[in-house]
Amino acid sequence: MPPTPELKAHTRRILRCLKQLYPDAACALHYDNPLQLLVATILSAQCTDVRVNKVTPALFALFPDVVSFAEAKPKELERAIQTTGFFRNKARNIIKCCQQIVERHQGHVPDNLEALVKLAGIGRKTANVILGNAFEVPGITVDTHLGRLSRRMGLSTHTNPVKVERDLMELVPRKDWTMFSHRMIHHGRRVCRARRPLCDQCALLKFCPRVGVAGQAPETE
Repeated sequence: MPPTPELKAHTRRILRCLKQLYPDAACALHYDNPLQLLVATILSAQCTDVRVNKVTPALFALFPDVVSFAEAKPKELERAIQTTGFFRNKARNIIKCCQQIVERHQGHVPDNLEALVKLAGIGRKTANVILGNAFEVPGITVDTHLGRLSRRMGLSTHTNPVKVERDLMELVPRKDWTMFSHRMIHHGRRVCRARRPLCDQCALLKFCPRVGVAGQAPETE
């Protein structure tokens, strides 16, 4: 069912508040081109952006382009990314993904969702990060923070990221998708945490239907 006028108005209030709170929100990963963002986003799975940013300068010096990643020796790449966790699986995906980019896209990271999600290690979340930040194509990035906040703020009832994304696409203007994602993720990291959210410091508290009598949002989903 389409969202109600009340839910749309609720969403607009949240958007206005987020814009005031985080006017300069941006992708926390450091990159110089779409390929670097793609690799950094793969590395960020089950890892902090801070840790990824410590690894990528040396990584990109060692593997400066898509061909060098496609031809990388697995053990060498694994050593370079080991501190990001799950490094064997990440190395395998990065090598395969870059081989596919060379074979299917003449060495250029594709700029559309359909092509991106067909690459190894790339799901909708990663694809939307790449599209929104490297190509300025609006996309909603449903990570754990955005999913959690969407449920707490009454914007979605789903736990499935794809269903949350579809709910938000109905509520948030397309032009705002990328910045909305950045701002919600910033707020989730800084204030509306999974455990012990800082409700007493939250400028969005008045828009949060999940706040209980004690003024505290649930600590777990």
